[in-house]
Amino acid sequence: MFKIPVGDIGYSGSSHYGVVGGGSAESVQAGISILQKGGNAIDASVAIILTLVVTDHGDCSIGGEVPIMIFDSKTKKVKVLCGQGRAPLSQVAIDWYMKNGIPGDGDIKMTPVPSVIDSCITALKLYGTCTFADVVSYSIDLLDAGKDEWHPKLSHTLKRLVEEERIFEGSRCEKLQAVSDRFYGRHPDRNDIAQELEDDYIEKGGFLTVADLASHHTTIEEPISTEYRGFTVFKCGPWTQGPFLCQALSLLKGFDLVEIGHLTADYVHLIIEAIKLAMSDRDYYYGDPDFVNVPLDLLLSDRYNDMRRELIDMQIPSMEARPGDPYNMKPIKENSLFRPGLGGTTTCVVADKWGNVVSATPSANVPKSPRDGGKTGITFSNRLRMLNTTEGHPNCIEAGKRPRSTLTPTIVLKDDKPAFAFSVAGGDLQDQVALNLIVNSIDFGMDPFQAVTAPRFATLHHQDSFDPNPDREATFKISGSLMINKDFDNKVKESLVNRGHSIKISDKYIGRPVMLSINSNNGKMYVAGDPEGNRHAAGL
Repeated sequence: MFKIPVGDIGYSGSSHYGVVGGGSAESVQAGISILQKGGNAIDASVAIILTLVVTDHGDCSIGGEVPIMIFDSKTKKVKVLCGQGRAPLSQVAIDWYMKNGIPGDGDIKMTPVPSVIDSCITALKLYGTCTFADVVSYSIDLLDAGKDEWHPKLSHTLKRLVEEERIFEGSRCEKLQAVSDRFYGRHPDRNDIAQELEDDYIEKGGFLTVADLASHHTTIEEPISTEYRGFTVFKCGPWTQGPFLCQALSLLKGFDLVEIGHLTADYVHLIIEAIKLAMSDRDYYYGDPDFVNVPLDLLLSDRYNDMRRELIDMQIPSMEARPGDPYNMKPIKENSLFRPGLGGTTTCVVADKWGNVVSATPSANVPKSPRDGGKTGITFSNRLRMLNTTEGHPNCIEAGKRPRSTLTPTIVLKDDKPAFAFSVAGGDLQDQVALNLIVNSIDFGMDPFQAVTAPRFATLHHQDSFDPNPDREATFKISGSLMINKDFDNKVKESLVNRGHSIKISDKYIGRPVMLSINSNNGKMYVAGDPEGNRHAAGL
């Protein structure tokens, strides 16, 4: 049995040969072990993801989702593997949601198609070198040593997939595809796992069927990007919240943050006001681009953000939600402004000696009950609650539609070479924290450990991504809010309060980040995880 020696895994590391950052120490050790055996960053990231579904269960699950962003050293390109499951294909199901709402409280109707297995298989097929058996062995060993009710059942499911890879005749890629086909019910002879999942869904009152599973395929997409201070920041598309980070950076590049000063009152105020503007456009325009037109080119254009930047008052915080009008190039959309009344994910970054870089955000928000895993040991996600039932809204639920997710990996290039990768757990906080880290790194030259441990700040001045209420204004969290770490200087806190910010001092972490950086001169890699958020990291 594989033994995971986690005693030497800490919160930072460096190496010329490979670095790993993740959630649990066990997941980081799994990634390091794959690199030690000659696997690349993609192989290691899949091993990390499959280990996290055991060690960080609740934050992520095989039944959840995992957007993966990859810089491929051969093509010198960044690609996005969607990794997000979709709503049921049945119109009967969609009609039920529109009539009754999208439930919570552990109701299985809130789960989309599980996407983790196909995301991992797609990554291995296109960019990896290892077998499925290689990368899943760490997870299976942990499950076999575990004591929860779902552990032996999930172990049995994963072992059936390993068996499928072993017995299927064909190339490595064909064997990997057979693994996915068996899980999703596409195999002509063996659809046992998919049938067991359907049985669980139906027994618990859900809508998903083998047909939904069989239709699922991981899409490979072009990322969204923006230029910031000579760096190119890459994000997933508007089926995530990721592009709002690009827009916030577009607003901020009109200011000299170094002259303003790191963690000064002006600095915090400015960044929070930029976040508010970008998030209001997120809430108003984003949705699955397979179903709706999202005007990203306009939202990220210099002309639009030059107008929006003028809305930032350096002395007074905005208390309003102010989406803009990119179609007519107006800074505020007519009849859209309102003044609101005064809420689980894990992490993975890897880089290898060949120049490959991966950032992924495994998630599921597994309900606390039930967690028996049904017949397969696969617990389910709540991600359909990130859709809504507001007719005409870009994120309104439709058959086969992806929820507009908060999951949002980040890769940053400098002169077409990887410079940074970020992964953050924290729902609506994810890209706000990533923005903190990007500015720490690019504008102020911090190394990864300095960047992830510096005081952070964020706002709840936005709609709650997990509230499917059709009255979208009612989902707005806290107008004018500002969360800051307790370590901020008291004079800065006082100045922000005097400007009108509604401040909450956080005694614990704001988001849970990991990040890596690569020195362009000597190729040395650095990685760190936030100790307060129980994030781990190591170098090979």
